[in-house]
Amino acid sequence: MSRSTDVFVVGGGPAGLAAAIAARQRGFRVVVADGSQPPIDKTCGEGLMPDGLAAFERLGLQLPLSECFPFRGIRFLSDKLSTDAFFPDAGVGLAARRTVLHRVIVERAVQVGVEFLWGSTVSGISAEGVHVGKDRYLSQWIVGADGSNSRVRRWARMEASHRHRLRYAFRRHFRVKPWTDHMEVHWGEHCQGYTTGVSENEVCVSIASSAPNLRLSSALSELRCLNERVAGAEPSTAERGAITGNRRLKRVWRGNVALIGDAAGTVDAITGEGLGLAFSQAVALAECMESGDLARYQRIHRHLMLRPLLMARLMLLLDQRAGLQHKVLQVFQRRPEIFRRLLALHIGALPASDLVWDGLALGWELLTV
Repeated sequence: MSRSTDVFVVGGGPAGLAAAIAARQRGFRVVVADGSQPPIDKTCGEGLMPDGLAAFERLGLQLPLSECFPFRGIRFLSDKLSTDAFFPDAGVGLAARRTVLHRVIVERAVQVGVEFLWGSTVSGISAEGVHVGKDRYLSQWIVGADGSNSRVRRWARMEASHRHRLRYAFRRHFRVKPWTDHMEVHWGEHCQGYTTGVSENEVCVSIASSAPNLRLSSALSELRCLNERVAGAEPSTAERGAITGNRRLKRVWRGNVALIGDAAGTVDAITGEGLGLAFSQAVALAECMESGDLARYQRIHRHLMLRPLLMARLMLLLDQRAGLQHKVLQVFQRRPEIFRRLLALHIGALPASDLVWDGLALGWELLTV
């Protein structure tokens, strides 16, 4: 059977749903297909930085305060040192369980009139449209939002990418009252640990490393401060794993096909910017579909990815370099304004060009530690 729509989105995660909502806001008819049923869970740090939260709200989305937890800055910790900074202009981020986030976005998509094909597998795309089982959907635009192993990307011949570095991440929740209003990054010799309160009585704990076999329990033994915080706390979810890392594609559109979210390239989980990027990409993609200019989406996408990729590379310079980690945290303690400015750069409150000068300032301070 043949059917038609204006926009067909392959993938019903947050990126695909955001693309669908943004397209509906511009009057397009939209169909979303996904092989799973909502709410869909995924390994992630579950925090929305202030810039990501602003993009989230531009889509008419709002997390219920009873099911999320606000955080007001970032704290770096090692075995002996700790330093933190608040977001500029009294900014705030929000963290919530991924299942809560997905439910909220699905409800908004239903509200604006998106059509869903849950539990449906897309078997291919062609000049004739999108193939779902025995049905074929003719569509003006096709959006690939099917994750880092995107089949849409492969079908559209957009696999080519610049050299990328993969890491491995694992996540689990613990029933414990959040002990801070900061998102924490715990630096270890072989890994990093990330903690975010996701409700009044639950904390999300994630670890990331270059070692595929390093699990949460082993990583926590290396991260003494974090281990002490969750020691004896009851796990509320099973441990889940995923691959993370920086990956930049050479192109994110071809013909009438565009990619979004992890399907369009990734930034390492250390940035906390994955979801925020997807929401900003969704708004940009809808604008470009309306104007019929996906080449412009390529340019905007490259610009949106630039800052998170640069910040990820900067932070990953500390990965598995215990001596450098110690020196950097010493500098941040001695010159807290450097950490504050780098955090402002991270969330887009300062232009990316300032990274050069702040990087030089950090480098000079490291030489004098």
